[in-house]
Amino acid sequence: MDGKYVDPRDYNAVQRVARFMIRPFVDGWHHRDLIAAILRRELRERFSGSMAGWVWAVTAPLISLVTYTLVFGGSGQLPNGKTAASSIDYAMFIFGGLVAFNFFTEMAYRAPSLLHEYAHYIKQTMFPAEMLPIISTLRAMTYATIGLAVMLLCQIVFQGSLHVTVLLLPLWFIPFLLFLMGITWLLSAMGAFTRDTAYLMMTIAPVLMFATPVFFSHETLSPNIKLLMYANILTGFIEIIRDLVVFGKLPDGLVVAWTMFVSLFMFWFGYWFFRRQQDAIADVI
Repeated sequence: MDGKYVDPRDYNAVQRVARFMIRPFVDGWHHRDLIAAILRRELRERFSGSMAGWVWAVTAPLISLVTYTLVFGGSGQLPNGKTAASSIDYAMFIFGGLVAFNFFTEMAYRAPSLLHEYAHYIKQTMFPAEMLPIISTLRAMTYATIGLAVMLLCQIVFQGSLHVTVLLLPLWFIPFLLFLMGITWLLSAMGAFTRDTAYLMMTIAPVLMFATPVFFSHETLSPNIKLLMYANILTGFIEIIRDLVVFGKLPDGLVVAWTMFVSLFMFWFGYWFFRRQQDAIADVI
């Protein structure tokens, strides 16, 4: 018989890998009603007791945008060393970076204590703990989406129109969502075993803001430092959202490829790590 002999064990290995890669999506769909119920409860509780309620979710990013416009004026340096043509240009430049950075920090701060918040469910029922990072990320996504909507609205008001490249925003949002889910799986599992994970995030996140091109353009840096900046995955996400919304151009292909690779790697690595520790989590939280 023509053809090369293939060991059946190779097929089994490929099948195991394929099942692992689709499992988070299958499990998420299977528990979709639970995810939706807990997500609705968390969103209701976010502004519980507040008279203004969800108005604050819109007011906060608006105040931030007005503040950056007034404080920084037109003195900011945009890519290629150009000075911002107006105060709103630089404000939008900063705001684009903060939409991505704040999305990340909300997850980084909460993830280490996430399983402790739901310890009574995990200990007393057959609660699917691996769904909590998904719920938490979707909760943060709601507020990130509001910030992004404010950014797009201001672009229309002050610039008169939106760049056609904003149609590609889902290609930024979905990988970022997967990346943050992976980070949350990883940090929540680590945080179940030691509170030091929470203290580490509280220490790193403020410093990371100044190691991330939120208030400056990485393109003004020397080539070696610029390359080093991409070791920080947030650099790619910030560059992509600015290109699509603020500058109206397609992001660099290598940046998109690198960002996509790291996002998918972190998604499956975080899921693998969480599942590996899951049996011991109920005993330590």
